[in-house]
Amino acid sequence: MTDQQPKKSVKIVVLGDIGRSPRMQYHALSLSDNGLKVNIIGYTDSSPLTEVLENPNITITQLHSCNFDKGPRFIQLILKAVWQAISLFLTLLITGSCDYLLCQNPPAVPTLPVCRLYCLVTRTRFIIDWHNYGHTIMALSISPSLKILLKIYTFLEKYFGQSAQYHLCVTYAMKEDLLDNWNINATVLYDRPPHIFHPITLREKHDWFLKFCQKYPEHFPLHDVGNSGDINITPFTQIVDNDVKLRQDRPGLLFSSTSWTPDEDFGILLEALQVYETTHDLTKSLPKLICVITGKGPMRQHYLDLIASKCWQHVTVVTPWLDASDYPTMVASADLGVCLHTSSSGLDLPMKVVDMFGAGLPVCAVSFRCLEELVQHGVNGYIFKTSDELSKLIVGWFEGFPNNDEKNRTAQEMRRELTKFQETRWEGNWNLRAKKFFE
Repeated sequence: MTDQQPKKSVKIVVLGDIGRSPRMQYHALSLSDNGLKVNIIGYTDSSPLTEVLENPNITITQLHSCNFDKGPRFIQLILKAVWQAISLFLTLLITGSCDYLLCQNPPAVPTLPVCRLYCLVTRTRFIIDWHNYGHTIMALSISPSLKILLKIYTFLEKYFGQSAQYHLCVTYAMKEDLLDNWNINATVLYDRPPHIFHPITLREKHDWFLKFCQKYPEHFPLHDVGNSGDINITPFTQIVDNDVKLRQDRPGLLFSSTSWTPDEDFGILLEALQVYETTHDLTKSLPKLICVITGKGPMRQHYLDLIASKCWQHVTVVTPWLDASDYPTMVASADLGVCLHTSSSGLDLPMKVVDMFGAGLPVCAVSFRCLEELVQHGVNGYIFKTSDELSKLIVGWFEGFPNNDEKNRTAQEMRRELTKFQETRWEGNWNLRAKKFFE
């Protein structure tokens, strides 16, 4: 009897919050499905997917952060990079050898230099998954006095980026840019929704609305629609003769998710919602509107303060942090999605739109350079440039809701188009394009 071959192993490096890095978690699940042992190294500020936590082939090694908030900004950035470099390199060494190292970029510094050094020392195959460019994100917030840091960062990102054996990227626009400017030949692995994002039944929507309303009673009081203990009715759905139906007097449900960063201007959405509020007062053809915005990030409190300053009577904004298991259900329950991601480089695509499409939700997305690789205006969603354009799209979508036959036909046609998008899922796409680098 021959000994069984030991499983090959992969380390996935995410110098960020693993729970907010869905693409890297999907990589881990695909690698595990193909018989590899996976160790994800990163921060655990939020909980990863249940499928990742419960997978016997996947382990998570937590990195520990250290805050440097005193002294000049220049010194803070240097100290942070040094701490991250030391802690990441020691963690890579302590967790033992592996056959492959898959690294998320950005951030490029210190991730790429440290991972390259580890791969040289241990003779490990180095693979970079290019989500964006770190230097373009850095350029959004760095002061003019620190431009020398930006030049150093860009050089390191290019130099160590070129050192990997294989490269993946998220769009053909990025593939072309990597090849033209840095002589890096990357394989395009489009984000595609995993099977957890799919259209759901009315019964599933009803159960979710019950749970959601009980969690946020200040915004969705069940006693306004019946007995607070009645499980047959929510503001959106009701059970009649044991059959779930959508209420004719339900509010419209608008959904968006965000990381509350400078490349997503939520002022655009708030201005559009103000127009909706005003238009509602002028016409009798619009429903009340519930806008659910989920996510965490540095500018969250800034926008929460702006939302709190509004005195809207017909628009309600709710900003929950949804569990990974609840997020797909919320997406599939909405009437229309909004995406304000613009991309610091103009070369990556918003994963949130991919998730919405997977759940059958049409999207209004703000325009940028390569968005049309994903969103086709008037076919599977809408593209806008200004708050005025967005407000017209939202008002037009919900005018006469829910009994606008023309708009209902448009929504049905878009959802039929999205079923074509749903035919290609992450799992199959990964096996076709990425699997070969781990064989």
